[in-house]
Amino acid sequence: MVARRVKRGRPRVLSLATPGPDPEGMDTRVAEHIEWMRSRNYSDATLTNRAAYLRRFLAWCGDRGLTRPSEVTKPILERYQRYLYHYRRADGRPVSFRSQVTHFTAVRSFFRFLARTNCLPSNPATDIELPKVERRLPRAVLSAAEAERVLAQPDLQDLLGLRDRAILETLYSTGIRRMELVHLGVFDVDSERGTLMVRQGKGKKDRLIPIGERALAWISKYLAEVRPRFAVEPDSHHLFLGSWGEPLSVSWLTDRVRDYVSRAELGKSGSCHLFRHTMATLMLEGGADIRHIQAMLGHADIKTTQLYTQVSIQRLKAIHSATHPGAKLDRKEQEDVGEV
Repeated sequence: MVARRVKRGRPRVLSLATPGPDPEGMDTRVAEHIEWMRSRNYSDATLTNRAAYLRRFLAWCGDRGLTRPSEVTKPILERYQRYLYHYRRADGRPVSFRSQVTHFTAVRSFFRFLARTNCLPSNPATDIELPKVERRLPRAVLSAAEAERVLAQPDLQDLLGLRDRAILETLYSTGIRRMELVHLGVFDVDSERGTLMVRQGKGKKDRLIPIGERALAWISKYLAEVRPRFAVEPDSHHLFLGSWGEPLSVSWLTDRVRDYVSRAELGKSGSCHLFRHTMATLMLEGGADIRHIQAMLGHADIKTTQLYTQVSIQRLKAIHSATHPGAKLDRKEQEDVGEV
């Protein structure tokens, strides 16, 4: 029997920033900042992203001979803002305003940390105004019929297809994030109560949410017929596994779901978040309260959830038809329009 190489558990963030030889240099201070965040229980994803944004800032400073935080002034930070605004990716696309804000927020938090720990006498980023971020609607949302077409794409004669059908049903039923799905454990699904426990979701928050009977049925089939064929000892107890017994990766899941959406030939693109948008929109159109949608999605701010009220057009359309005096076309007008 060939030994299987299996990755276990969530990858631990080890070294995101390395101190430099200068105890007051940029590298050293960034390493201290990241370690401070780690000690305050920030998530691995936040630490990884924050380190990446600060590395870009350090590279920009290095190109201009700035090696210590004490050399950075407000005008210099404003120059960095302009750099982000004018920066173009390899394909020529600019950095979105949302991404610009995310990048500069990391820099601002870094200097706030230095000021609070008395590494700097003041914070040069305090009075810098960030650009406004537009609240964009989801690019695509599936109708119930379109969602069913995507769900029907996996080959149910294949073990991987059975697993993928269970994955798609879970995404559609619960609207959980892709990271939350890959970290689901076998014991996080309670078939008897019809619930799913999301552990350490965004912001390291747990939440208990309902999951539909159909999704539970496919998960049960997967657990009975597929997972035992994939699992190897010692079992990681992740719910969904790869064919070699390894937990799924976020990038793999994204590509897999996107492929099924593409195969459905709907004229729409998307991946895991497409099902999240679809679940929220269809529940709202079915009469669900916005607070219940907020609980399902795990949004900290109701304003984020209210975005879906703009996508859920069916209820507004019905009210428009019932109340607007010019919404309906009578028979005579149909004849007149036909003559034009």
